[in-house]
Amino acid sequence: MPNAAEILVDTLIAWNVEVVFGLPGDGINGVMEALRTRSDKISFVQVRHEESAAFMACAYAKWTGKLGVCLATSGPGGTHLLTGLYDAKLDQAPVLAVTGMQFHDLIETFTQQDVDLTRVFNDVSVYNAHVSDAAHMENVASLACRTALARKGVAHLSIASDVQEQEDDPSKRSKRNRPAHTPQDMFAGHSMPLDAELDKAAAILNEASRVTILAGRGALGAAAELEHTARLLQAPVAKALLGKAVLPDDHPHTTGGIGILGTLASQEAMESCDAVLIVGSTFPYIEYYPKPGQARGVQIDCDAQRIGLRFPVEAGLVGDAAETLRALNRRLTQKPSNEFLRRSQETMGKWREMMRQSEDARAHPLKPQLIARAFGQRLADDTVLATDSGQNTELAARHVDLRSGQAFGVSGSLASMACGLAYAIAAGIAFPGRPIAAIVGDGGFAMQLGEFSTAVRYKIPLKLLVIKNNMLNQIAWEQMMFLGNPQFGCELQPIDFAKAAEAMGAKGLRIDRADQIETVLDEAFATEGPVVIEALVDAYEPMMPPRMPPDYAKNFREALPDTPGHERIEKNIAREPAKSMMDAE
Repeated sequence: MPNAAEILVDTLIAWNVEVVFGLPGDGINGVMEALRTRSDKISFVQVRHEESAAFMACAYAKWTGKLGVCLATSGPGGTHLLTGLYDAKLDQAPVLAVTGMQFHDLIETFTQQDVDLTRVFNDVSVYNAHVSDAAHMENVASLACRTALARKGVAHLSIASDVQEQEDDPSKRSKRNRPAHTPQDMFAGHSMPLDAELDKAAAILNEASRVTILAGRGALGAAAELEHTARLLQAPVAKALLGKAVLPDDHPHTTGGIGILGTLASQEAMESCDAVLIVGSTFPYIEYYPKPGQARGVQIDCDAQRIGLRFPVEAGLVGDAAETLRALNRRLTQKPSNEFLRRSQETMGKWREMMRQSEDARAHPLKPQLIARAFGQRLADDTVLATDSGQNTELAARHVDLRSGQAFGVSGSLASMACGLAYAIAAGIAFPGRPIAAIVGDGGFAMQLGEFSTAVRYKIPLKLLVIKNNMLNQIAWEQMMFLGNPQFGCELQPIDFAKAAEAMGAKGLRIDRADQIETVLDEAFATEGPVVIEALVDAYEPMMPPRMPPDYAKNFREALPDTPGHERIEKNIAREPAKSMMDAE
């Protein structure tokens, strides 16, 4: 008879799970053995830290739409998963976390690693169960998979180490627990909005003269429909960061990103529109939406709970983005004038010129914008690009133009550091044969530096650009802009990341001058397997919103005199385009 661990792994296989990310430990020995004996049907990817396993499971779910699975031992192994699992919760990615526990009859007796992980995981999970025996496992394993997929969140199963090896004994089942009464299938359909809501939405958009579209990750499978909507409405399309790949960055309707990492064209489109259509996004920064009373709102989302979460929409369309847009497009009339779109395009042209100004090849120290642009231009048409959280996110958002066929991922609502490398490795596992790239900062990369050896072990074709300024630069600028405090505690002890890559069996390269960029990138992209490209850049390069709010500018000016390196910061903000962005209050 199969034991509980074998039932679990057989259930995962039945649910078409192909890979489990994790780290072995004595609290999950039974599960590890079940994975070993089924390694022809399901793969185990060994990580160097459980946090990475959860990030990888989340990223895998985002990249593929499939169930991501991570595995950790009892106590600290399980608690290490939490950051990556909150990433899945906040970005609505279906993930199953499996954790071990101590022997079932020693739980709550203060034994070693005696942590009740079901209590710990209660907030992060949509399904959370302590498995009592093998017969119980048959039911809850299937239900956990179904719930994670159906509710787009985290399911958690905690299993005592001895229960994992307990065989399924039919004589010990309760009378109501009949074998195989739970199907190993996902039953899904597409919800559609009511006709009355579609009619209302169409009326709002048809009556408006200046419509702006905000597209997020929920629109990723609806590019053709969204493009048609934008043409009908003659509307600019601003993209939330998770929706960066919805439309190519050079598309005539897109105005790029929105928010503090966004473009002036997107900000002005939001400030001057009289209607906004939100598609698959709950972009969190309310201050970048139209002001109350300025514009009417329509929102499309598959989750009714998220309709009207950021903006007081009048029409809420609950349904699949592609199908809903097709139904909406049939009700829209072609706008006769493209004046609003043309103004956005003109502003976008000026913004691109500003970004080219910031990519100054003559400056020394090396400008991070220049290396980010050059790196992005090298990416193949089917590249999967990940980034981390920090100033490197701004560089990827503004200076890497995604093309059709490329994919993009990052920790969205959680915005966690240390996600970028894990996301990239998960992409390599999910898409064998596709080129993988990542842009990370030295702060986030250092947090999970050892995980680069995982990329080496699994031969991920990863080109990893490390923006090295020996500074937590985004935090430094937030200290100054948000609160008017001088930068404090953000300097980092330097690490030679190129040598670290070599120590892990890969190639490590270094750039610290503009004239090295092309030669080093030639070598990096000609190298098989993972490569670290360490770019030593100007630590005092500002991270600017597209238009500096008056309170930010005031705070910054107050903080600057007491900030270390303020003389170099002052020189940088006196240069274009920083000067215009600073003065654009």
